[in-house]
Amino acid sequence: MRSMTGYGRGESERGGAKISVEVNSVNRRQSDIVINLPRELSALEPRIRQAVGERLGRGRTNVAVAHEPSASAVRNLALDRTLARSYHDAMRALQEELAVSGEVTIGMILQAPGVMRFSEDGIAPNEAWPILQEALGRALDELVQMRTREGKHLAKDLIHRLKVVRQSLKEVRRLHPAVAEKHRTTLLERIKKAGLELQPNDERLLKEVALFADRSDVSEELTRLESHLAQFAHHLRKEEPVGRTLEFITQEISRELNTLGAKAGDPAISQLVVACKSEVEKIREQIQNLE
Repeated sequence: MRSMTGYGRGESERGGAKISVEVNSVNRRQSDIVINLPRELSALEPRIRQAVGERLGRGRTNVAVAHEPSASAVRNLALDRTLARSYHDAMRALQEELAVSGEVTIGMILQAPGVMRFSEDGIAPNEAWPILQEALGRALDELVQMRTREGKHLAKDLIHRLKVVRQSLKEVRRLHPAVAEKHRTTLLERIKKAGLELQPNDERLLKEVALFADRSDVSEELTRLESHLAQFAHHLRKEEPVGRTLEFITQEISRELNTLGAKAGDPAISQLVVACKSEVEKIREQIQNLE
């Protein structure tokens, strides 16, 4: 079980060319891979996307690739003629608009930002891929290790919260058998206060108590909750991504708790159910971080 949050960095160098890769991931319900590549390596984006997808199940993953050319790379002087013409036209237009004298010289244009620059011979994508692949693999290894460590911390917290829920449900199971008898006693007290004559073994009273006991029976809900909690704990021990599965199980636990609270018919049990719901809500928040 792994978290969706992590960071990794890897480098590889061959033939004087060096490529570094940084990978970070954050929570996202689906898989979303964002890749930032040097222009000369843009053809490698599908391969990078496939490599990341094979290692990570879900989450937003950002991949940043940097290429450092070898020291022997040829540096060529490049002239952006289109940009130079734009500067020239803009300068002449401004001169006419302001009605000022003077000349627009070639020196002024060549000094404008971006007109003259050095360019370096790039590396071919096919030549770069083995280097990039190695650096990416190292970055992903580091990221997965971090996500695994974070996943273990989350698992400990979830296991603790499961124990709290189980303890509360154990108390519910202990209190539940006395609920019908409490209802019977309460009915008799109300009847007595109302000044009505009714024997404890009156058929109408017994029927009302029986109906109440049937309506408030939560044994099935308790059994299903125990099953859901056991499944949840089982999936926490798995190595593969379990985030979506745990989300579904948590929904089922919440549904059973809602039914249990509606049927309880007892203040003490209702308080225990509220405590369980509070823990389950915290569990729901935590599993949003799981892959």
